[in-house]
Amino acid sequence: MFVVLKPIDMTSRIYLFAFLVLYFLIVFVVRSWLLWKRTGVNPFTFDDTDDAHGYNGRLFKFIVALEVLIVAIYAFGGEVYEYLLPFWYLEHWELQVAGWVFLVLSLVWTFTAQLQMADAWRIGIDTKNDTELVATGLFSMSRNPIFLGIILADIGLFLVAPNAFTLLIGVLSIVVIQTQVRLEEAYLTTVHGEDYIEYRKRVRRWL
Repeated sequence: MFVVLKPIDMTSRIYLFAFLVLYFLIVFVVRSWLLWKRTGVNPFTFDDTDDAHGYNGRLFKFIVALEVLIVAIYAFGGEVYEYLLPFWYLEHWELQVAGWVFLVLSLVWTFTAQLQMADAWRIGIDTKNDTELVATGLFSMSRNPIFLGIILADIGLFLVAPNAFTLLIGVLSIVVIQTQVRLEEAYLTTVHGEDYIEYRKRVRRWL
């Protein structure tokens, strides 16, 4: 039986904002900088083209910016948070604990997958540099462990701070990821041919 939480204290809200900043720094900023310093390759491959890949890139940026804004309001906005249409009936300590488990698991899982990709890791589709097909580690269980980790983070965020906008972020993120996965699968099939086709037969898209 669920027990309704008392109003969430400011410290807990700040923890979520700090975690989100740490998550983005570790997963995107630091990892990208280290790869660029080691290889000279910019792992961020989205551009301003009007094709599906470029459009997805702009949506990814929008989602990240919206996520930071919403969590900042959650942490520091005080009564302004009411305008995010919070789902008070979902604020149970069991759900919040589950949300934090998802968030931490997502960080560990995603960073591990990035390490296993090594120099092949990219944000988007890199048509200018050849990359190896990674099929070991977490990639032997899921063809898209990094995207899976991001989905886990979106679920965790909604459970910790359930409101209309964290729900919107989760829905938008899943739609964009589903589109991006299919673009990348088509590209990898073209580049790696039979190797990737065999890999797709062995390993599921998600788990």
